[in-house]
Amino acid sequence: MTKLFSILAVAVLATTFVSCGPSAEEKAKMEEAAKRAGDSISAALSESLNAAMETATTDSTTTSTSVETTTTTTEATSKH
Repeated sequence: MTKLFSILAVAVLATTFVSCGPSAEEKAKMEEAAKRAGDSISAALSESLNAAMETATTDSTTTSTSVETTTTTTEATSKH
């Protein structure tokens, strides 16, 4: 009797686990949501990197101009 009860319990549990899984439609929705999230993250990172590159380029151009101005000023004052 206990063997029959054990087999019946395992069958009920197995059926419960199999029937509670997501359907094909739910899986497709989850994959679409994951794709949108990945695309959103990718777009945000790309935008952030572009802004950082623009800032770095602007800063290096400003620094370069500042160094050239300082060098020119130093040369002009040392000639007098």
